[in-house]
Amino acid sequence: MQLYNAAVSGNCYKVRLLAAQLGIALELHELDVVDRSDRPAVLGQLSPVLRVPVLVLDDGRAMFESNAIIDYLAEGTPYMPSDPYERQQVLAWQFFEQYEIEPNLAVARFFQIFGLEPPAGLMRQKQDAGRRGLEALERGLTGRSFLVADRYTVADISLYGYTHVGAEGGFDLGPYPAILAWLDRVASQPGHISISG
Repeated sequence: MQLYNAAVSGNCYKVRLLAAQLGIALELHELDVVDRSDRPAVLGQLSPVLRVPVLVLDDGRAMFESNAIIDYLAEGTPYMPSDPYERQQVLAWQFFEQYEIEPNLAVARFFQIFGLEPPAGLMRQKQDAGRRGLEALERGLTGRSFLVADRYTVADISLYGYTHVGAEGGFDLGPYPAILAWLDRVASQPGHISISG
């Protein structure tokens, strides 16, 4: 399988992490996350949204959107529950991640790690909204080892992608003990790889 990837991206990392845990070899094609001028030429026939990650199956079919990709890869494995209610819970957390965590933690991190100046007021907005997202995640993890079915699933992979590097976006995770304990549990899972490879 081929993965159009950006090493710094938490969304791409989700795919690399699950693939590593499933023993799936990926041929990586690295794309720039700042200069996106080549996206139409490189991804135009593969993804209408022109964003990484894009996973190309061995038969040439392409997939886009990180959570949809990992859900496909997890089908029929312990990482995706077969119980309909538990599956709904996985999807709910993944929708939450793309609505509350990724748009805030990832955007704040992007500006920080690339030394870019955000538009006036944007960083504060992202910080405030990101903290609200972290508070919700903390509530969801309080009294639980993992997000769904008390076991490690793609819900955890989805939320881990950007939460574990939240400090790189200026987020202090110290006030969230349930999140911190969960981050350690996720990092201790068999086959775990770091975002940096």
